Amino acid sequence: MARIREAGGTAEAVEADLADPAVAKALFDQAEKAFGPVEILVNNASGWLSDTFSPAERDGFGRPLRPVDAETHERLFAVDVRAPALLIAEFARRHLERGASWGRVIGLTSGGPDGFPTEVSYGAAKAAQENYTMSAARELGRHGVTANMVHPPVTDTGWVNEKVAIAVAADGVLPEVAQPDDVAEVITFLASHQGRRVTGQVVKMY
Repeated sequence: MARIREAGGTAEAVEADLADPAVAKALFDQAEKAFGPVEILVNNASGWLSDTFSPAERDGFGRPLRPVDAETHERLFAVDVRAPALLIAEFARRHLERGASWGRVIGLTSGGPDGFPTEVSYGAAKAAQENYTMSAARELGRHGVTANMVHPPVTDTGWVNEKVAIAVAADGVLPEVAQPDDVAEVITFLASHQGRRVTGQVVKMY
């Protein structure tokens, strides 16, 4: 769900199914109608489920697991890979067509090159999104666009329970669960003038 507020108007809720390939263009059309040219793209939306190659039925937090299959792959890659790629492509097309010289692409990732056990399709999808974003950094830099990924720590977006908080306190580099504002401030920096020389990076938070 996105909210687009027109100047002097009320917020309009826009439902967007990012698994639909046609949505990227439609979202840019809506945003440009309300605000004008899009200069900052944040790929924050994400699908999620727990899947695994192991025979385990639950993960370490007691959440149910399912085996990797075509459905888990399709559900996660449609939203976490194809949608960001199409959104970056639409951003780039419009940026170049209007001869713009300033832009930002920022994505959010999890896991890393060592994989993401018990969330293997999610981790693989985020790794693919990271690769698309690094390519955007190399290809669009000469057109004034920076592109980076943010790797947040465990963040309390409504799913963190006491067991998760205890695990973070015991094993985390920093002992507190992060808050959404902590992540938003890093994204704001990358989107700002201060972040103008930062591109092609995965900013790992703790």
